[in-house]
Amino acid sequence: MLNHLFHLSPNSSASLQQQIREHISKAIIDGHIPPEIPLPSTRKMAEMLSVSRNTVILAYEHLIDDGYLLARERAGFYVNAEILKNSVKDEAPIIIEGGNKPDWNRCLKIKPASHKLNKLNRWQDYPYPFIYGQLDPKMFPTNHWRECCKESVSVQAISEWSGDRYDDDDSLLIEQIRSRMLPRRGVWAESDEILITVGAQHALYMILRILLNKSTTFGLEEPGYPDLIQMADCTGATIKHLTIDHDGLEVGKQLQDCDLIFTTPSHQFPTTVTMPMNRRKALLEQASRDDFLIIEDDYECETTFATNPTPALKSLDNNDRVIYLGSLSKTLSPGLRLGYMVGPKELIKQIREFRRMMLRHPPMNNQRAVGLFLSRGYQDSLVRSIVQVYEERWKAVGDALQEYLPASAESPSFGGSSYWVKGPTNLDARELKKRALDKGVVIESGDLYFNQQNPPLNFFRLGYSSISTERIRPGIARLADIIATLT
Repeated sequence: MLNHLFHLSPNSSASLQQQIREHISKAIIDGHIPPEIPLPSTRKMAEMLSVSRNTVILAYEHLIDDGYLLARERAGFYVNAEILKNSVKDEAPIIIEGGNKPDWNRCLKIKPASHKLNKLNRWQDYPYPFIYGQLDPKMFPTNHWRECCKESVSVQAISEWSGDRYDDDDSLLIEQIRSRMLPRRGVWAESDEILITVGAQHALYMILRILLNKSTTFGLEEPGYPDLIQMADCTGATIKHLTIDHDGLEVGKQLQDCDLIFTTPSHQFPTTVTMPMNRRKALLEQASRDDFLIIEDDYECETTFATNPTPALKSLDNNDRVIYLGSLSKTLSPGLRLGYMVGPKELIKQIREFRRMMLRHPPMNNQRAVGLFLSRGYQDSLVRSIVQVYEERWKAVGDALQEYLPASAESPSFGGSSYWVKGPTNLDARELKKRALDKGVVIESGDLYFNQQNPPLNFFRLGYSSISTERIRPGIARLADIIATLT
């Protein structure tokens, strides 16, 4: 009977033993194996599934330990009836007469799904992935990460983090951020001025919900981070789009009526320009004079090629005007979803309580694993390797653009992991993106980063964090050929 209920796949990431356990446990819960009928013996099951008997023995032993099976002496293996006690029983259906389904257009007060970034889920399947925000899997420090994860689930570690921390964070991780990561950006903070978040987006959402309402004005860079507009919409605040130039966010009159602004001074998102020191000073002076707060997203702080990088805006802030955001997504893993914010104690206290109402705190086992990863210097080693590789790729992209698209080439001075490219005036990068994908080249069109009725269509972004160096030149050559047919 069981060989008709499931089959084992040699291509599965799960072992044969795991597959047997999963299929039998599911068949039991679904009621496909009657409690009064014995399962095949381990020998018979091994023959049916074409696996070794030891594999089946181990699977059965685990199912017994987990309470799915009972071993009856000289009678075989049976379903443990206790496991089915809390399952919903099949009974005669209750008929509900009439009624109406909800009108979701009326029920939904906001529709986040109507705004999607131009991201491709299966970018690894394409030969030339100039995709931003993803990491080359070959660069992931597998052995070091496994070591830290293994230690984070030791008996002693579990006893420390398994309880409900309510609103607390892992002390090791906080100390590593405070003493190891922040000082490199010139930022000094106390432990109660740091909060762990589920990535920078989580931090941004909480900050906006705490600091904005219908009577406030929120300023963000144009072009800039599209998700921020939707986040701010949820607060009812007035949204003001702030112009940038070759030095980043422009200070002066456009900021005067803002209560809160968002800026990316080290590496403007998405144009990559870096704000010079004199403008940072002017921005902080105006924030104090005109009484507004600043969110600084230092999202690529570690991937700089400069010998003496410009310090973070937060490091120059003497008046508690700057809320600093950092993340491990651009170095360790975007899938880890772990970031942090640094701000005045009173603000962090309130956001900590808001976070507690949402999700208590990010998973403690992950926090401990990252804390160990930082404390052992593995992050430092990883960053050095990434910077070395990125600088090589940065040069390769620049050289290829100079060769194939010389009018569009402008190198980001700070470093980072992408180029913001301005194509010919009559180029529609949306069409370029479609045709490039057909040729195996993944790019992002730039129109979504402008909040305008008629955004410029000739901008696109080339990320180089996920593409191997040797594929950069042929990928851009293909892109140039497509651009030539469109302009």
